[in-house]
Amino acid sequence: MSNSEIRYPMVELDLKKFRHNIDQVVQICGKQGIGIAGVIKGFTGIPEGANQFAEAGCDFIASSRLEQIEGAIKFGIKTPFMLIRVPMLSEIKDVIRLTQISLNSEAEVLKALNEECIRQQKKHRVILMIDLGDLREGFWDKKELLDAALLVENELSHLELAGVGTNLGCYGSVAATPEKMEELIRDAEMIEKAIGRKLDIISGGATTSFPLVLNGTMPKRINNLRMGEGIILAKDLRDLWGLDMSFMNQDAFTLRAEVIEVKNKPSYPVGEITFDAFGGTGTYVDRGIRKRALLGLGKVDVAFPDMIYPREKGVEVLGASSDHLIIDIEECERDIKVGDVVEFDLCYATIVFATNSPNVRIVCK
Repeated sequence: MSNSEIRYPMVELDLKKFRHNIDQVVQICGKQGIGIAGVIKGFTGIPEGANQFAEAGCDFIASSRLEQIEGAIKFGIKTPFMLIRVPMLSEIKDVIRLTQISLNSEAEVLKALNEECIRQQKKHRVILMIDLGDLREGFWDKKELLDAALLVENELSHLELAGVGTNLGCYGSVAATPEKMEELIRDAEMIEKAIGRKLDIISGGATTSFPLVLNGTMPKRINNLRMGEGIILAKDLRDLWGLDMSFMNQDAFTLRAEVIEVKNKPSYPVGEITFDAFGGTGTYVDRGIRKRALLGLGKVDVAFPDMIYPREKGVEVLGASSDHLIIDIEECERDIKVGDVVEFDLCYATIVFATNSPNVRIVCK
């Protein structure tokens, strides 16, 4: 990429570092008989990143957004695709057109999937989601779960009951524990007894379930995880769970933003304080006159300015408005000037927003 093509803000994906992370997870889980659905929604389905999941041997490429799956297909990826958000009735046609397997929790949706399969002359696999207490998607009532399983197995000719799954830690902050996994297995075995065969997939959740793999407490019948953040960054596993993730790269993604102003200014707003552009009131500390810089990046691009992390010592994020990021550079060793570029590490939340912003350029190397 020539200098004339460089535009900021930019997110750069280091494909070698990213592939290293995928390989590590696939190998570690594979030793315990666990296959991986590589979740691409965390980086908005960047096709080059999705392709790394495919080349690393993930069982599925997974997303909650059909647009991302379609982008991966157009890129030439042949790995089976999994829809990991319960399908909307309004998107049933595209679910069957684009994916081979989906997560489900409504009988009405299952019937609609089967009808669309007949129209498109296709078969489709389904995983029935079970709510184990996190209170997002999934069957709560066991009879309703069993009825849905029997419906798919015995009445819906173009659907295959592939298995069951659960989600933990995304809404209710409920921990994935061996006990929760055993509960999932019991539900699977209830279904197996009723249908007279083994299920192919028992999906034990997402990145929040990966600690059980690392510490060797994942029950043996769990044979699938749907992983995104734990591969993209492994930052939450390190920072929130206290796990040693030194074998993974936390810097596969880099956010770069350009300096558009450098001034010495007061550190405390001058005048009557009311509300900011988003209806809130900031917290300010009077540290006197400080050297600070504005960058061409804002909440519209990253949503959470306090969750991007300057790589350079002496740079501190103060806050942001819609289109401006404000940083303190008083103690930075580099003499930052207008036109310079500042680099940041990201977390899962800010990667989601940055890669989804049409104003942020995506570069893969």
